[in-house]
Amino acid sequence: MISLERSIRLCVLVDPDSAGRLDVLEQARQAVAGGATAIQLRGKTASARQLVEAGYRLKVFCRTEGVLFIVNDRLDVALACDADGVHLGQSDLPVRDARAIVPHAFVIGASAHSAEEAQKAEEDGADYLGVGAVFATTSKSDATVLGLEALAVVIRATCLPCIGIGGITPGRVEEVLACGACGVAVHQAVVGAHSISAAARAFLSVIERGGFLA
Repeated sequence: MISLERSIRLCVLVDPDSAGRLDVLEQARQAVAGGATAIQLRGKTASARQLVEAGYRLKVFCRTEGVLFIVNDRLDVALACDADGVHLGQSDLPVRDARAIVPHAFVIGASAHSAEEAQKAEEDGADYLGVGAVFATTSKSDATVLGLEALAVVIRATCLPCIGIGGITPGRVEEVLACGACGVAVHQAVVGAHSISAAARAFLSVIERGGFLA
């Protein structure tokens, strides 16, 4: 069985509002072709029905390809489409409440911006953390930028596997891994690229050089 740490080392967020005319399934197909190990469905403007319909297609694809499928923010959508897990932000359903109602093997990721939030998420039953924004990002203009030093502080505060998120490019992946992250979550740097698969491959090659070959 592949460890969660390996499964989240390159998480690509797909979004119906991104990548021009490409739907989320095609975004995911191209990202996985380039080596994405997890796909996260995000849809800030989509309805629950639209997200569930997209989620069903993504679930089938990800199960076939052996990659993790996570839904961002929406536990209801994640459960309805039988996703592998959900990623919860600080303003979403609390991790403790989510853990109480999900199946045993269901993965819960949580966003953390401080050591205190990381420790609380771990105590409440999160399986992994997304920490950021590490750098300034165009995908979330209101995100607080932590920087590398604060990223390292958050990661040291928890025993959970952590991925960096926010403004990360292939050229900055090594810095993020050096802070203790096991991988990265990316959106625009991959799905907004001219070649989604090539962009994903560029990220993965750096992560593999960082020691995640086994």
